[in-house]
Amino acid sequence: MQTLQVAMFDWLARGVSDRARRLDPFSLWAERVGRQLAEPAFQRDASFLKALVPLMQLFSRYFDAEVRDLDRVPQQGAALLVGNHSGGGLTPDTSAVFAAWYAERGFDRPLIGLGFDAAFTVPLIGSVMRRMGQVPASVENAGRALDEGLPVLVYPGGDHELFRPWLERNRIDLAGRKGFIRLALAKRVPVVPVVGHGGHDSLIVLLRSERLAEWLGLKRIRMGNLPIVWQLPWGVSLPGPFYIPMPAKITVQVCEPLDWSAHGPEAANNPEIVDRCYAEITEVMQGTLSALARENPWPVIRRLRSLLPGVKRETRRARPARRPRRPPGS
Repeated sequence: MQTLQVAMFDWLARGVSDRARRLDPFSLWAERVGRQLAEPAFQRDASFLKALVPLMQLFSRYFDAEVRDLDRVPQQGAALLVGNHSGGGLTPDTSAVFAAWYAERGFDRPLIGLGFDAAFTVPLIGSVMRRMGQVPASVENAGRALDEGLPVLVYPGGDHELFRPWLERNRIDLAGRKGFIRLALAKRVPVVPVVGHGGHDSLIVLLRSERLAEWLGLKRIRMGNLPIVWQLPWGVSLPGPFYIPMPAKITVQVCEPLDWSAHGPEAANNPEIVDRCYAEITEVMQGTLSALARENPWPVIRRLRSLLPGVKRETRRARPARRPRRPPGS
């Protein structure tokens, strides 16, 4: 009798657990993410991309986006482009980079972007990301693209930086993540900092909460923070891909490549060298972002002023940060 009671209790507990799981949207989302990750990572569609790029260019014109010095990315061979992540779900600076890349480089040399896993499950958005050449962010996917001699665009700060508070919009915050450093050292590829400014004014991130994210179990979809944003037309709300971004002037500065190949691939396992490379690239990126912020402190106001009749487009440019000089033997 007691055995029967235990069996019935287990059966009821499993039923309640299964029902709760079905009612938990984040559990369902995590399951969808798992199914998406099981699909082939590389699904770039060249014909689709050719049709998409004009739309990306139109979207970029909404922000009067400009990508400077894209010619600093090597014309041949693998390269790791490292950007700062801004602008919420639509990431307008990323769209500007892709549009500029194919306008200048053509379609024979694809740019591979590493994307947020959960984004690939969003209806329409996920399909567009796949077909334009984005793949779920992982060392394996990035390494495969680099091995094939392709440029790879990575945002190490991920959702942590993407949803940093608006008051920190002019701060580089890669969250101490150094996997991209080890990857670049192991593959001995040039590293090109790509610094965007203005995208974080297209919506206002009010706060991000690690505690709420943990309580809701967002780590199941690789989110460490739950942000609260102000966006059009929803006002104060949770972020998502369907909102009206404010027209903010976006500038993306491509910096001089960093060459760490002299360290050798074994340096990927040397914490001291990894830390030194991390400090170098964040210093370059922060210096560049600070210069862009001085050049254009109010991106929305500048963009709106540029739309007024009789207002000339400003051409003042900030100087990108130079590589920090290292003492001999460092």
